[in-house]
Amino acid sequence: MVIAAHPDDIDFGAAGSVAVLTENDVEVSYCVVTNGDAGGFDDRISREEMARIRQEEQRAAAGCVGVNDVVFLGYPDGRVESTIELRRDLSRQIRVARPDRVIAPSPERMWNRIFASHPDHLATGEAAVCAVYPDSRNPFAHPELLESERLEPHTVAEMWLMADPNPNVAVDVTNSFERKLAALRCHSSQVGDGDDLRRHLGEIGSTLATSAGLPAGSLAEAFRVVKTA
Repeated sequence: MVIAAHPDDIDFGAAGSVAVLTENDVEVSYCVVTNGDAGGFDDRISREEMARIRQEEQRAAAGCVGVNDVVFLGYPDGRVESTIELRRDLSRQIRVARPDRVIAPSPERMWNRIFASHPDHLATGEAAVCAVYPDSRNPFAHPELLESERLEPHTVAEMWLMADPNPNVAVDVTNSFERKLAALRCHSSQVGDGDDLRRHLGEIGSTLATSAGLPAGSLAEAFRVVKTA
């Protein structure tokens, strides 16, 4: 299960890795916290219409990497906080999907790539960590999930944190890079024609691959993996 703050976050941070998973018959679901209404560059588009556009873009992008299950929690874009309510809503989705692994934004700021540490990302990461431990596994946390919704507690075995300042795992996405690009180009309201994506993401992917000791010419996505069970 991949948790993210905005439509397009997953595709920038983990779409190549998601494609690797789905190619190996791993079932993946997405949970996007906001509706994306603060995105885009065209002030002629209403915020309500922008939210609709961005959700459609995310569904299309998910399809590019083999994901069909996409849930939007509908929080306002740009105003995410790690509240009890968000922790409950993420715990609900974890109990529904019952994943072995949760991929989520890191709650730690990345000073050398500060654009990766949008406040919504940090807040979503903090809430996701709290939802994984202790909330989703604790029958007495958010008791309405069990009592009213009949959602049994679930323990997630590990978290993979995107855009963490101290990654410890790199995924070779050389062979899935084209699918990552295709997913990102679905977000035309955010990336326009996407002409610069190949160069920009290629530079980042090459740097991460080199740091991880992968063969020359490789591309990678990096995560901090934390055991949570």
